[in-house]
Amino acid sequence: MACVNVNSNVADQFYRYKMPRLIAKVEGKGNGIKTVVVNMPEIAKALSRPPKYPTKFFGCELGAQTQFDLKNDRYIVNGAHDAIKLQGLLDGFIKKFVLCPQCSNPETNLVILSRKQLILQRCIACGYQGPVDMNHKLTTFILKNPPDQENSAQACGKTKKSKKSKKEGVNGDRNSPEANAQEQMAAQRAIGGDIVAPPQAQDDDDDDDDNWTEDVSADAVRDRMKDLTSAAKGLTLSDDLDKTQEERMNILYSYIKQKIDSNSLVGADKDVVAEAERLELKEKCPMVLVELLFDERILKQIKEHKKLLLRFCHNSPKAQKYLLSGIEILVGKVHKDLLMPKVPHILKLLYDEDILDEEVILKWAGKPNKKHLPKSVSEELRAKAKPFIKWLQEAEVEESAESDEDYKQITITSSQKVGLQNTSDSQKDESETEDIDIDAI
Repeated sequence: MACVNVNSNVADQFYRYKMPRLIAKVEGKGNGIKTVVVNMPEIAKALSRPPKYPTKFFGCELGAQTQFDLKNDRYIVNGAHDAIKLQGLLDGFIKKFVLCPQCSNPETNLVILSRKQLILQRCIACGYQGPVDMNHKLTTFILKNPPDQENSAQACGKTKKSKKSKKEGVNGDRNSPEANAQEQMAAQRAIGGDIVAPPQAQDDDDDDDDNWTEDVSADAVRDRMKDLTSAAKGLTLSDDLDKTQEERMNILYSYIKQKIDSNSLVGADKDVVAEAERLELKEKCPMVLVELLFDERILKQIKEHKKLLLRFCHNSPKAQKYLLSGIEILVGKVHKDLLMPKVPHILKLLYDEDILDEEVILKWAGKPNKKHLPKSVSEELRAKAKPFIKWLQEAEVEESAESDEDYKQITITSSQKVGLQNTSDSQKDESETEDIDIDAI
């Protein structure tokens, strides 16, 4: 399962605090549609918070009802919500109720003061203790459902077991550190505070315990990257797939631009295709290629980069569609005055070079695209392309008419052959009839 940093502001891949990337599954239809956070228990465990809290936070932020199926570990938010949106909301929950406001460390506990109706956040790392934002609606839910409520039965069981072990003489010294730690934990439960793990016995030779936090400074990250072997660096490339599509498009853009700047794009077609496939952007890569490779000399540049374009567009209507979208942006936004009159020539060249299929061009011409350009510009662009579109349609009609005539000729020829065969058969029968001597019979 892909993991992300608990603190989304930290880009260091060696950051020690990780959590699973949120997985959302939309179920149902109509008014009964709902979104199930499939791995909410794992996320909550990584954040040291009950899974109800982030789920309820989603409901508060989205204005939707939430459901908790504790028996089956299903945490549900009403309505259809994609994983990217919920992941963004989860980052908001982490910043408000998990990260320490002072050191941004996620090793914090929530302390509920029921009488004062207050929620404190206590950081184990730096010792900070202060109230959370009590204006958020989630605080009301937390006050009614304290974090230690779900584990109270287990905690009681552990207390009884420890008492029994003391009676039996195991660690019988009541003044031992273990016994004192258990008494402290029991006292914390009695006042409604969070259970803080007792301090561990330290060796005299261990001087590194005070410096246990991860150094995420730029120099430290750079030093750790130098220690990586080439094989390990190759493994880190898989993290790119966890990024958004826009981020992956930027990575692909930078890769191709670097090839162009170093004059190494020629002959590197397979490398570009491999990088696009690795980032799962092979069908969308033609848009990037148009932006980087073409300008007002596009007619000449299409011929120069024909081989590269064919690697993406051959037998791929979707890639051809993105190629057309890129050309629309280039013509309609970047070089409108120079390239708008050349639209039919551009399309014809792409068609002649087998980069664009006839069906894709006709489908593109039939409907203006409002996604990348204003409707008026999109319609103007298709109006300029009309001479080529008309030629393409007429050529298609002529081909179909020729094929119909060929079929008729084949049919007529076959019928003529059948007629000739029937005539020869009848003549043969007549000659056989004339040879018969009736008198001899």
